[in-house]
Amino acid sequence: MHFYQGFHALIGENSSSILWWQMSIRAVFVFLYGLVLIRLFGVRPFGRQTPLDIVIAIVIGSNLSRALTGSARFLPTLAATAVIVLMFWMFAHVAARSRLVGWLLKGQPVRLMQRGALDEAALRAHAVSRGDLEEAGRTSGIASLDGVQEAYLERSGKISVLKRAPPRAE
Repeated sequence: MHFYQGFHALIGENSSSILWWQMSIRAVFVFLYGLVLIRLFGVRPFGRQTPLDIVIAIVIGSNLSRALTGSARFLPTLAATAVIVLMFWMFAHVAARSRLVGWLLKGQPVRLMQRGALDEAALRAHAVSRGDLEEAGRTSGIASLDGVQEAYLERSGKISVLKRAPPRAE
C-alpha cells in the first residue's frame, strides 16, 4: 500500500487533481514507456501504414494519452497498452506466416494498370486518380504513364509502379 501512496503522490491520482509537475512526470514515464514498447516489439506499427497499423497507432496513442492526462488509472492503462502491442505483434507474426490471416488483417494489393492499360473500374473503386498514378510514376523515375507497365495499390495504401521494358532494337 505504501508504494501506491508514494507513486500517486509522485504522479497524481486523477485528472482533476494532477499538478503541472505531476503531469510532467507522467509525460516522462509515458514517453519512456512508449520507447520501451517500440524497442521490444519493433517500429512497424509506426512505420508502414496498413489499416491494421493505423488502427493500432490510434488505439495506442489514445490509450497513452489517457494515462498522461489522468483520465484513466495510470498503471492499468500502461498494462492495457502493453497487451494491445503484444496482440499486434502476435497478429503480425501470424499474418506473416499465413496467407489467409494476412489477407484478413492487411488486405491484398489491387492492380490498377496491366500491360500499360488503366483499369478504370479499379481506379474508381479505390478512389485513385490518374494524377495519383502519375505521381507514383514520377517518384519511381518514370516521366509519364506511357512508361508504366503495371501499377498496384499496395496493402499499405501506397501505389507502386513497374517500368515498361524498353522496345528492343532490331
